[in-house]
Order: sequence, then C-alpha cells, then structure tokens
Amino acid sequence: MGPPVKIQKIETFCTREVGLTRVTTDDGAQGWGQVSTYHADISATVLHRQVAPWALGRDISALGELGDLLDLICEREHKFPGSHLCRALGGLDTAIWDLHGKLEGKSVCALLGGTPRPLRVYASSMQREITPEAEAERFLRLRERHGYDAFKFRVGAECGRGQDQWPGRSEAIVREVRRALGDDAALLVDANSCYVPEQAIALGRVLEENGVCHFEEPCPYWKPDWTREVKEALDLDVTGGEQDNNLTLWQFLIDSRTMDVAQPDVCYVGGVDRFLRVARMAEAAGMPVTPHAANMSLVTIFTLHLMGALENAGPYVEFSIEEADFYPWQYGIYDEIPVARDGKVEMPGGPGWGITIRPEWLENAAYTVSEL
Repeated sequence: MGPPVKIQKIETFCTREVGLTRVTTDDGAQGWGQVSTYHADISATVLHRQVAPWALGRDISALGELGDLLDLICEREHKFPGSHLCRALGGLDTAIWDLHGKLEGKSVCALLGGTPRPLRVYASSMQREITPEAEAERFLRLRERHGYDAFKFRVGAECGRGQDQWPGRSEAIVREVRRALGDDAALLVDANSCYVPEQAIALGRVLEENGVCHFEEPCPYWKPDWTREVKEALDLDVTGGEQDNNLTLWQFLIDSRTMDVAQPDVCYVGGVDRFLRVARMAEAAGMPVTPHAANMSLVTIFTLHLMGALENAGPYVEFSIEEADFYPWQYGIYDEIPVARDGKVEMPGGPGWGITIRPEWLENAAYTVSEL
C-alpha cells in the first residue's frame, strides 16, 4: 500500500453548455474531467456546493475505492438524489481517472484492462428539422468521406406525445435512408420518448420491413413498462437508458428485461465507476452496452476508452456528425478531436484520457475553485 493521495483542490471551468473539472492532489498531481453538458454551469455549482465538501481531503490512491467515495457523497446528500448530483459526480470521477492514468503512464482504457484501438462508430444525427431527402444525401456524403457503415437518425418528435415532427416524416425518412444507402448499411433510429406502445409497435413494423436494427427510446423513458411492451412485440433491438442515473432503477430495468441493449451515458449516470456498475449488471444479464454519447465534448472521449475495455460492448460507438453550425459549443475544447476513418475512430492513446485542454477555452470560461 503506497502513501495516501489526497484531494487538495477541485476546479471548474464552465460555459452554459460545457463544464470542465480539474482535480489536484496534495502532491500536485492533476487530472481533467467533465460534468455533463447542458446547463453545465448548474452542475458545476452542485459540484462545489454538494460534492466538493465531502471529497476534499479524501484519499484517492486506490481506484477500487472510488465507488465508496461516490456512494458516501450520495449518502451525505441523500435529500438531493437525481440528475444534477450525478452530473456533478461525473466531473469528479472522470478527473480522478485521468489523474490515475497520468500517474501510471497508461490510458484510461488500459487502466480498465482494455487495449486502445480503432473502434467502429455509427454516424449519429441530432436533427429533426432535416427532410428525409436531405438526411439521406448527408449520409451518402459522410459515407464517402469517412467510410461509415452504420447511421442513426431521428423519428417522431422529442417527447412528442405521439406526434411526428411533421405528418408522415418518420415513415418517409426510414424508407428514404434505406433506399439511398442500400441493404448493407446498419440503420438505427431514435424516438426520444415520443410514442405510446401502440404507435411505437406500428412504427416498429415499418422499421423491421426496412431492416432497421436499433429502435432507441421508443416510449417515454419514465414509462418502462411501455418500453418493455414494445420490446416484447418486435424482433429488432429496442434500446434505452440514457436518461437513467439511479443504480437501483438500472438493476430493475435490466432484471425486468425492459430493453435489449443498455445505453447509459457516462456523464449522466455519474462517471466511470457508476457506468461500470451498470455495465456489469448488463453483462450478468447477457445484455450488450451501447452507450449514449451525443456530442463531441469529452463524453465521446470517455466513451471510446470505456468501449475499448467492456466485455459486453455493443458493435459500435455513437459518434456525432453535427458540425459547429449546429453545436458550436462542442468544439475548441481540446486538441485531439477524433475523426472517423473507414468507419472507425481511434481513441486518444496517451496517459489518462489522452487529450490536451486548450488554454484559450479555459480563459473564456467561468472559473470556480474549492480547496482545503
């Protein structure tokens, strides 16, 4: 057992959308992480107010004991379970993994027992206003440029209460994308909690007729019985879980076979340690994990490292195709932006997460520090 390594300082650098974290130990070692995107400034406030007081001064020399620290924080803040606490925990957790990787001279993937390598990705569209024809044309261009052989697009309206983005769009985009890309492309769709079971099953028949292999979050995620009903009616994979951060709920979702494929988000669920607990639940049930990673902030870097090490990793990693005109905030944060080649992406292979944070991004972010 080596000497204790204690957390001396926790810093955040935030915009409204992105919040980076930096953990410094009493001997000066540092690691970078990230609270979840979207209202990241609120998650950073939670980190300083409700996470840092229980983390500062704690010994983090043993990664195997990190989960106990995260659980302790949740217990101390037992009146505040939920999304923002988990998003803040993720900022602490991911920085600690980076710190250990740098101390040991290994990538996080290697720390987890994996091998850094190119991983197959699916081109993930975030757009619903796009027409079926324009989406199909975009996919064709991207296939030519980057070699993608798997593509995900949106159906229904987001939390749409059964409404399509416009009448007939969902069926039309399924047929148009299949027609344009041919039979060899793997097609995935995401309904973002749109449908009641009867509607989801009806659309699912159209998906099956067109060889779609993955139907994500067909029903409101807070209605797991509805999702299970859809899963039991269809032959394609019904998937979900990105919104879920309660580990007890995750155990229920997996034990009850609510979905065919588990999709935790490493930043939503509370970091690497909590993500791995979900992945182990899924592995015990024989269920693959294909995480949610919907933008090019550090969540995609985290996910690449995790997927390089999971025994029950799904066949591909989500990889956003949206550029700066759609999500301007996701670029300019770090230097090692991954690029798809031949339908695969190479994870950064240096120590920790293998990335270099851009000083100019930090200079333009709001700064807060908690320290002993």
